[in-house]
Amino acid sequence: MTHSIGEKKVIKIDVSSDTVCPWCFVGKQNLQKAMDSAKDQFDFEVRWHPFFLNPNAPKEGVRKTDFYKQKFGPAQYEGIISRMTKVFQSLGFQYDTSGLTGNTMDSHRLITYASTQGYDKQNALVEELFLNYFCQGKYIGDRQVLLDAAQKVGIGGAAELLEDPTKGIEEVQEEFEKYSSGINGVPHYVINGKYKLSGGQPPEVILKAFEAAANDASF
Repeated sequence: MTHSIGEKKVIKIDVSSDTVCPWCFVGKQNLQKAMDSAKDQFDFEVRWHPFFLNPNAPKEGVRKTDFYKQKFGPAQYEGIISRMTKVFQSLGFQYDTSGLTGNTMDSHRLITYASTQGYDKQNALVEELFLNYFCQGKYIGDRQVLLDAAQKVGIGGAAELLEDPTKGIEEVQEEFEKYSSGINGVPHYVINGKYKLSGGQPPEVILKAFEAAANDASF
């Protein structure tokens, strides 16, 4: 819902995302640009929810290059990597295809847990994990990578969470059922519980959704 604090309205954004989805990284950067350009008009609350592009991915991880070549075929793989490299460069980042990809449950356990310490911290964690995976060749299935990210953004209790492989699974599943079970791809945004966007939309499209939500008389 949209609430007013002084003269500003608060816009709530629910984002379904997977930590190994490059378009989710792109979408997050564009979302941030849209929020930055509208910060004088609105206050924002961003909440991240789990989605699994490959729920059966191995926990031990596989080489990114091997996985994507097998998934898309060598010729299509080269085209996809070339395109993503250009997209990342346009945002000021270097797309890194080194390292491993694999199961994202542990990263989603940590992200869901982070929300209990504030959505700002959760948002910072999502950003750090995206940078780790897409720009630094780190594997977000590696416990130490997750712990380092949690420590960097000031999230306490991460070690206790990750030491128990069952802890937080129920919460992730509840979040998935509530926010992500009815969608087919990510990133997926729901603004004020009503206005929906999918894919790595440019900032101007996201801005229009903010304005529509703010002007909606039902909120």
